[in-house]
Amino acid sequence: MSVPILAGITAQTVTTARLTTRVLFSGSEDGIPVLFIHGNFSSATWWEETMIALPEKYRAIAPDQRGYGGADPAVRIDATRGMGDFVDDAIALMDHLGYDRFHLVGNSLGGLVVWWMMADEPERLVSVTLAGPGSPFGFGGTKDAHGTPTTSDFAGSGGGLLNRDLIQGLIDGDRSTDSPFSPREVLRRLVWGPPFVPDREDALLDAMFQVHIGDTELPGDNGTSVNWPYVVPGSWGATNAMSPKYAGNLVERILSASRKVRALWIYGADDVAVSNSAASDPGTWGPNGLLDGFPGADEYPPQPMMDQIRTLLEDYERNGGCYQEVAVAGSGHVPFMSHPAEFNRAFHAHLELTNQVTANRN
Repeated sequence: MSVPILAGITAQTVTTARLTTRVLFSGSEDGIPVLFIHGNFSSATWWEETMIALPEKYRAIAPDQRGYGGADPAVRIDATRGMGDFVDDAIALMDHLGYDRFHLVGNSLGGLVVWWMMADEPERLVSVTLAGPGSPFGFGGTKDAHGTPTTSDFAGSGGGLLNRDLIQGLIDGDRSTDSPFSPREVLRRLVWGPPFVPDREDALLDAMFQVHIGDTELPGDNGTSVNWPYVVPGSWGATNAMSPKYAGNLVERILSASRKVRALWIYGADDVAVSNSAASDPGTWGPNGLLDGFPGADEYPPQPMMDQIRTLLEDYERNGGCYQEVAVAGSGHVPFMSHPAEFNRAFHAHLELTNQVTANRN
């Protein structure tokens, strides 16, 4: 299946030392590089409108990450490295393209990649934009602003709880709205944010169908637990890589990094995918009786993702960094799609301010 691209976007197959994948480009080849990292169940296609809207001085670059879209299907994601494979792939791509430093943008899973690059590759970054990012502690299995595990084995995180009807819908190429778990309905309820529906919804759905599916891909493998909800993360695939089990001392690495770049945290005020009571969090739907044995909100509360992000950024600022927080009213999980004027106003100003600060320092 070939996913159509917009006028002003070019697609190339790029081979680095780590990965062969499809990469989208826009803007002048000698422009200031801006690297866009997509989220789960998506691909670089999701960034096209945002790429085209960049001022002329920028060069937009958006790869399909391993496990998605046009990436080599033989290359797997080692979940035990957390976001390590994605970070190393991105650095290899920018090395291949000849960029020492760049602006970095990530949404959802892509936001987790941004957190990891702030920790492990800060010298490569000019600025970061966290657009509806996941929590720095990953998804599921933590219960307070400091990422304390809900259980010792991180039960409830990883790929074991992904809805099997959704996965089957991806395998079948289901384009209907017949089930609340069809791919299109999941996008409309959890990602776009009603009543918004993108003009290019079918192309974005096509990109979703290109996710690599399997026990070592998506949803990935999993194990059993004595702790509710009785599922623990496995070792393969992006959803397992998002487990806090594999985050390690990420927060400490971010706060102790020798270089701290300017950060923009911009998100939809009505986001139900990343929130303090996310729709797909076991702690959110456990009280509804959808899984037997819920131990109660005191033992398994919803993960306070927004509190975790804000706490880290406040600590980041106290440790020498700086950030701006922008909530886009009426927007869901993808404000760069649903509210492009508001998103681009803040995003472009952030890029320009960072360029000015960097120039003054030099």
